[in-house]
Amino acid sequence: MRTPKNEILEMVKGSIIVSCQALPVEPMYCEEMSLMPYFAKAAQQAGSKVIRTSSVRDVIAIKEKTGMPVIGLIKRNYEGFESYITPTMREIDELVEADSDVIALDCTDMKRGDGTTIPEFLAAIRAKYPDIVLMADISTYEEGIRAYECGVDMVGTTMNGYTPYTTKTDGPNYELVEKLVKALPIPVIAEGRVHYPDQAKKMLELGAHAVVVGGAITRPLEIAQRFYKAIEG
Repeated sequence: MRTPKNEILEMVKGSIIVSCQALPVEPMYCEEMSLMPYFAKAAQQAGSKVIRTSSVRDVIAIKEKTGMPVIGLIKRNYEGFESYITPTMREIDELVEADSDVIALDCTDMKRGDGTTIPEFLAAIRAKYPDIVLMADISTYEEGIRAYECGVDMVGTTMNGYTPYTTKTDGPNYELVEKLVKALPIPVIAEGRVHYPDQAKKMLELGAHAVVVGGAITRPLEIAQRFYKAIEG
């Protein structure tokens, strides 16, 4: 059962959305069972009301373990596609079937191997699933504006620094978030390289509806690497 959009937005307003993800190449991935519900349970005890996660398996497991709404996505690579976050209708179908409360998808200008544009893809999704809540993962201001004009429910800065035409910095892109907040009437979700609590707080002060924090909380390898890099540098 999916949680209504208004309830989800109220839950996360002014708060942290914890991202609990582990790909098969990462230490916290277990073939036999999903470990992500345990990370999600820890986040819930800390105060998180909504979790962002990847894969049908983790969407279902986290919802069953915690009862919390989930922003779901599927990372899948296709030949001819540069985008990999919920890139086709196949992934949308799977996430709808899994009762993902929100579906996150790549809405950047990266190449789409099926020949469709982002406006065409979003229109097809809305035609098939008019009531599903959509989160656009974007990398630039222009992509955020376009996603809003195409009818998404929220815009996240997830892909900033991860597309070939944006610059990756050590920390979050405050300027992009602030600019989107001023331009859009829908929630802007700050995401990307938020490593420290003061950075999350600043994003909220700039007007972000909520902040997604992942690697700094739920990826032990990344956390450990940050410490080693600091002492070796």
